[in-house]
Amino acid sequence: MTAVLAVIPARGGSKGVPGKNVARIGGVPLVARAVGAALAAGRIGEVAVSTDDEAIAAAAIEAGAVVIPRPAELAGDGASSESALLHALDHRADPDGVDIVVMIQATSPFVTAAELDALVEAIEDGADSAFTAAPFHGFVWRNAPDAAGVNHDPSGRPRRQDREPEWLETGAAYAMRTPGFRTAGHRFFGRIVAVPTDPARVLEIDEPADLERARALAHLLDAGTRPGPGDVDAVVLDFDGTQTDDRAWLAADGTERVAVHRGDGMGVAAMRRAGLPVLILSTEVNPVVAARAAKLGVECRHGVNRKGEELGSWLAEHRLTPSRVLYLGNDVNDLPCFAQVGWPVAVASAQTPVRAAARAVTTVPGGHGAVREIASWILGEELL
Repeated sequence: MTAVLAVIPARGGSKGVPGKNVARIGGVPLVARAVGAALAAGRIGEVAVSTDDEAIAAAAIEAGAVVIPRPAELAGDGASSESALLHALDHRADPDGVDIVVMIQATSPFVTAAELDALVEAIEDGADSAFTAAPFHGFVWRNAPDAAGVNHDPSGRPRRQDREPEWLETGAAYAMRTPGFRTAGHRFFGRIVAVPTDPARVLEIDEPADLERARALAHLLDAGTRPGPGDVDAVVLDFDGTQTDDRAWLAADGTERVAVHRGDGMGVAAMRRAGLPVLILSTEVNPVVAARAAKLGVECRHGVNRKGEELGSWLAEHRLTPSRVLYLGNDVNDLPCFAQVGWPVAVASAQTPVRAAARAVTTVPGGHGAVREIASWILGEELL
């Protein structure tokens, strides 16, 4: 059987986007997204992350990868990705036991397991080096002040359908026959094959705007972003705007009333029957929050100024694995909580930054059955 090692180089010293390898896209750190794609690939046997950064290492381990500590001399701006790959190969107990090495760039958040398998298959079919590439039909020009066509004659350009596509290197992933890679010291050598990928998935995180663009696209491009049965160990719910529609009725004596959804109560009851701990966590001081929690029979912490800190304490007290906790929220004060859990979920009516940071978004707004919807995801509709 072919021995295939995937290596994800992820150093901590990014200057364009500080900390980008642990920045969250669709609620998942970039490096964890790369690890997940590699682990899902059927042709990859081992997944390693080469890093000099503790936060990246922790995220990689939690995602299921082996971490290879990268020495400082291979972690600077001038160090090549190839040097990290060679170091990773030499770090193994059997340095010559890898037939194919796959390099995955964590900064390409939408690489898929199928693409990684296709790279390995290309090597197994006779290529020495392979890379992901997107078909490209654009007309390229050089020298804007005195423009000249590069891949076309401006005086007689053929129609798109009459042109052979060119191929744009995506920068997402590469595969190499290991002995040839050691000899060449570079990712391209011998017979090189371009493995086609969907142009819509091509995006590299090089600057802050790229990060925001990726977050906006995640809900469209990520497959299986909703948690299913067995994926969640506990659920934490915001209150205003999540279990309500964010409106309140104010009486002359200063008391407030809110409207809640009966379907949400059914969802909470089903989660409790399934043995899932449920917490209502809110900054709201109105006693209606505690009253709702008491009616539902769940734990409540409200009037909390720092929700992120309070959530961290609750997770520790209950000895919960953060990556297996779902948090449902709607506003920017929920973002510190989103950063702590594996399943940050926004209601459909959530603020734009919250939807962008979420791993999943409900189809209904807060106060209209969003809690019941997430219960149907994690329990299965038939259990409600």
